[in-house]
Amino acid sequence: MDVVLAIILLLVGAAIGFVTSRFLSASVKDNQKLSEQVDHSEATLAQYKLDVAEHLDDSAKLLEQMNNTCQNAMKQMEKSTQLLQQATPIEIDGMPFFSKETQEQLAQTVSLRHNRNERNDDLVITEPPLDYSDKPSGLFNDKKQSVTNVD
Repeated sequence: MDVVLAIILLLVGAAIGFVTSRFLSASVKDNQKLSEQVDHSEATLAQYKLDVAEHLDDSAKLLEQMNNTCQNAMKQMEKSTQLLQQATPIEIDGMPFFSKETQEQLAQTVSLRHNRNERNDDLVITEPPLDYSDKPSGLFNDKKQSVTNVD
């Protein structure tokens, strides 16, 4: 009976050990997967931090370049302004816009237009223009018109 009891206890112990090892091995595998995911996430985060730091460094360099360019442009504008202020003004009266012949023709055209306007004021128009009809057609009267082209 001791032998049978020993065999039964051995079988029960083996079954308990087998079940325990199954649960523990699944837990170990899950822990290994989770630790791999953590390592991967940490590596990704570290790379992201490096990328952000590089981006910010590049942005700082570009802003410094823009600042230098703006300062150079401001210096150039100041120099140009000083040069323009120091330059002697050109006499505008000494150089006419139109040539002498053109000015004479313009003066003649202006005088002709004034003469035409004076002549038009003297005329009294008593007749209607030629594009008006002497007899009204009645088209705009309130009376109803008869339809002539009915199918």
